[in-house]
Amino acid sequence: MSRVTLLGIRHHGPGSARMVVAALDALRPKVVLVEGPPEADPLVAHLAGLTPPVALLLHDEAAPETAAFWPFAAFSPEWQALRWAAAHGVPARFADLPASVTLAEPDGPRPRAAIDPLGLLAEAAGFDDPERWWEDVVEQHREADPLGLAGAVAEAMTALREEFADEIDDRTLRREAAMRQAVRQACRDTDGPVAVVCGAWHVPALAHLPPASADAALVRGLPRRRVSGTWVPWSHGRLARDSGAAGYGAGVAAPGWYAHLWDSAAARAAAARGNDTATRDGDNGDTAARDGDAATHDGDTAAHDGNAAARNDDAAAHSDDAATHDGNTAAPGNGTAAHGNGAPRNGSLAAGDDTVPRWFARACQLLRAEDLPVSTASAVDAVRLADALAALRGRPSPGLAEVTDAALAVLCGGDELPLRLVHERLVVGEQLGTVGPDVPQSPLAADLVATQRRLRLRADTGTRQLRLDLRRDNDRARGTLLRRLRVLDVPWGRPEDVARLGTFAEAWQVRWDPGFAVAVAAAARHGSTVASAAERVLGRRAAGAARVAEAADVLGEAVNCELPGAVAAARAALDRCAAAATDTVELLGALPALAGTVRYGSVRDTDPELLRTALHGLLARGAVGLPLACRGIDDAAAERLLAALDGAHEAAGLAADPAHQAVWRQALARVLDAPNAHGLPAGRATRLLWEALVLDADAVAARLRRAVTAGAGTGASAFVAGFLRGSAALLAEDPQLFGLVDGWLTGLSAREFADTLPLLRRAVAEFSTAERRMLGERVGAAGGPEGAGPAWDEGRAARLAAEVRRLLATAGSTGGGRG
Repeated sequence: MSRVTLLGIRHHGPGSARMVVAALDALRPKVVLVEGPPEADPLVAHLAGLTPPVALLLHDEAAPETAAFWPFAAFSPEWQALRWAAAHGVPARFADLPASVTLAEPDGPRPRAAIDPLGLLAEAAGFDDPERWWEDVVEQHREADPLGLAGAVAEAMTALREEFADEIDDRTLRREAAMRQAVRQACRDTDGPVAVVCGAWHVPALAHLPPASADAALVRGLPRRRVSGTWVPWSHGRLARDSGAAGYGAGVAAPGWYAHLWDSAAARAAAARGNDTATRDGDNGDTAARDGDAATHDGDTAAHDGNAAARNDDAAAHSDDAATHDGNTAAPGNGTAAHGNGAPRNGSLAAGDDTVPRWFARACQLLRAEDLPVSTASAVDAVRLADALAALRGRPSPGLAEVTDAALAVLCGGDELPLRLVHERLVVGEQLGTVGPDVPQSPLAADLVATQRRLRLRADTGTRQLRLDLRRDNDRARGTLLRRLRVLDVPWGRPEDVARLGTFAEAWQVRWDPGFAVAVAAAARHGSTVASAAERVLGRRAAGAARVAEAADVLGEAVNCELPGAVAAARAALDRCAAAATDTVELLGALPALAGTVRYGSVRDTDPELLRTALHGLLARGAVGLPLACRGIDDAAAERLLAALDGAHEAAGLAADPAHQAVWRQALARVLDAPNAHGLPAGRATRLLWEALVLDADAVAARLRRAVTAGAGTGASAFVAGFLRGSAALLAEDPQLFGLVDGWLTGLSAREFADTLPLLRRAVAEFSTAERRMLGERVGAAGGPEGAGPAWDEGRAARLAAEVRRLLATAGSTGGGRG
């Protein structure tokens, strides 16, 4: 093991990444092992075609939906180790439990570690947050000897492993046995140094190799799956949300911040190399050029220079307070701390470290782009406050907590809302990686990428609105692609209500999630292209449809996806289900979706006559059963039937076919004459026929009068509720109908009124505020409609007039009034 160097790291930690790169430069190993699934070894060859963040995707070939990700960012130590090996021509391999075993594990949560090693070390150091402790000790560490830092981490983890040896779970032991097997193989394959980059917790388990037979026994006999893998684009947002759900199991809450630390360190390192070269060449003019380039990099030269100058001028105010923290970092003479990454210069901090000023310059640009007032002076004050907070808290330099507090106080004025914007756009970030065309992928994934490019449809991780004009070929193809992907469980787009947009328009809300790669991999078993896979899925759904509504939904999707084969299969399924259906509500419930397909599917590449024939057949079947369905049902069944009746009526009108509408109106007329029909559908049929001008006002009045005759009770209330629901204007504007209903209500007994009130209240509750106000004004009007109220009583009027005259006479004799 003298040839093996173990580099314990924190996954996705930029400080650990710097340590790994520096250690590899010093070691010059012949083989580099990186924690990860060994099945991904062939994929390392495609590293040059990747732009992080990216992720390894490994899935079960027999069940592609069973998959796991191993994400990498530019600041991930594993990624930097792979890049170093590629740049130096050194073999790089993965070392861990094979994914074939991991994916074969029973479903359910993986066993969690019994202890939190970082939490224990942080607690021992006086920190209540292990992430902050690691940031102070490692991420912002400027130790000149990376191997010394790696050794210190190994010693700490060894002590913890000895203390908690009995609490390590079996899965961790199996993983570490597989890692040791990989180390043995690497030592057999080369005589030179071997570097192992793995999680710090595993370092003590790899420091000493037990007999190979013991490790072989731990991993022997485990269930396995046949797996395939590829590289897929990832995003900072996904890395922050659920990187703990697969792969390394190590989350990072602020990938955008870590990327900023890494990029700032890389810029300083490049500037330092250029400065050394310029010094050797005797050309000191390069320094000014590099300073100008760095300022221009942020897009705000004045702000950057002003921040840096103000920060240097402010050095004296707090340089003494920024004393050495635990003896690790010397206090900077210029007031600038080790802002996360810069390399030490003779034990002190580099004066050119501008990590924090650059961060606040980016924050200012972001807030200004959102029309929020942020000045350059505010950026300067924010830098000063962050430095002061770090000194007060005894930190070697401002970290994310100090930067966030300073941004909230200075840039956001204490308002959490703009700070949330900074968090989403900068702290987390919106960066999306890319995968080159040479990376192996399934034919379906390749077809999707090619289609995206042809349609110029960007896979952005941010949500955006997409308006499509279906009369344009490219827009129609975009909508078709989004719908086909939804069939394949890839919800890249979510359709919005198109009723207000017209027949030839669609509105979508689109947002690409890198996790869709799993669904794309799973869909590859259905076909080699998006179209063929979607057609096969819809065909299977049509074949398995057992209800009319299911078949109608499949038919609508097939039409919108422009898949003729699926349309034919769904049409046959609809006929089969309709012929076997005995529930009229089920038949009527399928009509709205089918009618919408007929109406709005006219721009699709589908035979419209085929759809109209399907609609007419379904409507005819529903019309035949409607009168019988209204008879002898309870209130709950009547409510369901009423909803289906309304939808079917709207569908008949939407189809705009006189033949369809005639069939439907005949069915409504038969409902009126059906014996023992429930009042709700009967009342609604009366109103719909009145609106269609099939019944005139006299006929409707006669029907209402018949329904509200004395003794009709709750049956009358159901009829009135069905007639009135959703249309208060009809009641308020027709005096004759108002009088009929008013007379019926006032003639009810107390018990009948109590039984009737719930249905009436339900009907009135659906009225709009304006309709209820109009109806209230109608009820409160001084005069009733002619002929609707009781006759004039001459005797009562004469007695009332006599009493009024007496009162007036009495008031006059007493001399009252205002003289």
